[in-house]
Amino acid sequence: MTISVSDLARAIQNRQTSALEVISQTLAVIEAKNRHLNCFTDILHPRALAQAQKIDQAIANGEPVGVLAGVPFAVKNLFDIEGIVTLAGSKINRDHPVAGQDAIAIQTLEAAGAVLVGATNMDEYAYGFVTENAHYGATPNPLDPSRVSGGSSGGSAAAVAANLVPLALGSDTNGSVRVPAACCGVVGLKPTFGRVSRQGLFLFVSSLDHPGFFSGNVADMAAIWSLFAKNNLKASLNGLEGVKIALADDYFQQGAEPEVFEAVTAIAERLGVTKKITIPETARARAAAYIITASEGANWHLPRLQTRLADFDPATRDRFLAGALIPSSWYLQAQRFRRWYRDRLREIFTEVDIILTPTIPCTAPPLGVEKMIIDGQELLIRSNLGRFTQPFSFIGLPALSLPIKRPSQLPLGLQIIAAPDREELILRVARVLEEMLA
Repeated sequence: MTISVSDLARAIQNRQTSALEVISQTLAVIEAKNRHLNCFTDILHPRALAQAQKIDQAIANGEPVGVLAGVPFAVKNLFDIEGIVTLAGSKINRDHPVAGQDAIAIQTLEAAGAVLVGATNMDEYAYGFVTENAHYGATPNPLDPSRVSGGSSGGSAAAVAANLVPLALGSDTNGSVRVPAACCGVVGLKPTFGRVSRQGLFLFVSSLDHPGFFSGNVADMAAIWSLFAKNNLKASLNGLEGVKIALADDYFQQGAEPEVFEAVTAIAERLGVTKKITIPETARARAAAYIITASEGANWHLPRLQTRLADFDPATRDRFLAGALIPSSWYLQAQRFRRWYRDRLREIFTEVDIILTPTIPCTAPPLGVEKMIIDGQELLIRSNLGRFTQPFSFIGLPALSLPIKRPSQLPLGLQIIAAPDREELILRVARVLEEMLA
């Protein structure tokens, strides 16, 4: 689906096509392609078709419809969908009752006329960066089926990359929106912590979890964000006059393939960025984020670990067990360091408006492979794809991954970070960069 979501909604409202036609075609394509893409764990035929008919009837009656009227979207399967069990990528959750109502994020999109067509695959309980799930299978990368789609929101990213839907919801704890966005060559936005309601999400790490969004381009992301920002994005997305942009060095120039740094540096140079900044103690920030993730995740799942250990995906089970053994003093120290690190970034944002870094340290790794070699070091893929994303979700900063598309090669990602509540500025920078890189 290459048409912008705004143009698609306009075409439906002007009766050049119908919501029912768009949604019927979307469902048919999903049904045909999901057999090999494995993006969806639930496809919502009756609900989606009923919603489309409702929109068409409202238009025929001359009643107002939302700005995204008839636009299909998907959600990661940890969002509550009324009448559906919220799986969160797990076998255990199959025994839960169905959700009594939609998550607030779904309600927000549907209030604007968007139509939910399905729930997408993910790493179990959102603990991973690869979307290789022991219960529901792997979601391969649509750009190269031998590669991972990234995770943990890989099903949502892959669904957008494969043009099954133009918009999708995910969640981001340590990079679970931005990493798959970069792997699949789509736009992924993680807003400021707390700015988007988490009501109706099956959480992983309460102090780190963010709802997030996927789209095929920046204009579509701006259309989504205007709904959640509760404004109309009246400020122009064009031009960067007066915007102070810096390239992060030190930690953010280590631990990745040379092509990653070359691509990001080349973009910064084309943009005229000359300033570099050093974010102190970022390696410690990442370590502290690991401790908080493992401790809170294990604590949340402890009753299930005690009673249904064999029903966990082995890839997540072992890390939850390890997290349950972390001393409380480590967790408290990690939280104290978190405040210190947040204050250092606040100081940096008095000097600059935007920070640029890579999103991922390499292109999407092969499916079924546990380790990768980067800079001469053998590293676990599941924990190291988020090397550059984790330090920013650690302190709740808004960040967007913009695809770096390369002829005959898999994409990389450019991460654009700003101070809290400055998503509009991120989108402005992303729009200029997208046009520059086209």
